[in-house]
Amino acid sequence: MTPFVAGLGTNELLLVLAVLLLMVGASRLPELARGSGHALRIFKAETRGLPEDMDTDTDPLGSR
Repeated sequence: MTPFVAGLGTNELLLVLAVLLLMVGASRLPELARGSGHALRIFKAETRGLPEDMDTDTDPLGSR
């Protein structure tokens, strides 16, 4: 499980799902999940090309 969900119990997760159903509606929930999955796939595809070790301490233009 993810660190965010690890601290939540069953009752809390059910409460979050109930509030989500009330806010979005049962008919739009699959559409919302499908859109989230599509966005996550795009994000993963874009980050796959990034270098593994991104060193932020160095100057990308080099020292002058």
